[in-house]
Amino acid sequence: MLPYITEHQVAHQVKITKMAQTVFLLMAGGQIESAEFPEFDDIYCKYCFTYGSDWLITSGLEEGITQITKKSKDDRQEFVWNFPLDITFKSTNPHGWPQLVIHCYGIDVFGQDVVRGYGMCHVPITPGRHKRKVPMFVPESASALQKFTAWFLGRRPEFVDPKVVAQGEGREVTRVRSQGFVTVSFNVVSKDMKKLGYDVIPSEVSTTVVPDNVGMAKGQTEA
Repeated sequence: MLPYITEHQVAHQVKITKMAQTVFLLMAGGQIESAEFPEFDDIYCKYCFTYGSDWLITSGLEEGITQITKKSKDDRQEFVWNFPLDITFKSTNPHGWPQLVIHCYGIDVFGQDVVRGYGMCHVPITPGRHKRKVPMFVPESASALQKFTAWFLGRRPEFVDPKVVAQGEGREVTRVRSQGFVTVSFNVVSKDMKKLGYDVIPSEVSTTVVPDNVGMAKGQTEA
């Protein structure tokens, strides 16, 4: 005897099936590899992801903090973390594509944590391995007096919410100064984007033309 299935159960299953067909996945792994801040030492990094309202994290960490590292003794003077990134998103449309927000901190002469730089970059759209060199910046005081007061009290200007660096609203009235770079590597995999009409593979990859004479010996011609 077959089990009895109500109309509500059938409708619910159909709804789940339709939802599964209208969702794509974006998997992003990689590393926060290194940074360049020639004027400082003993730096650590925090990160978080920001994304649109249609996006949802299915696995992985949305935010994290690296270890403190010292500047290398060679000519490069790099801070090396090699801190892993691993996160998976699902969404119904690409609006609000995820962005990685990075904010680095160090120790000043008074032993207090001060911000050394903010930066952001989008998670790459195309699948594969990518490397990004993210320019960093710090907020500036509005006047010389405020700058001296901030240095004396050990309270440097910083954003209340670091995710503001990934938004455009209000940025035009914020005074900032460029300071250093952070290198990030991504390994990106996407699933079911093409089923929803989004083709993110470069045309030169998806439409590669192989010449007819490939595989023939030198001097050999096609019959």
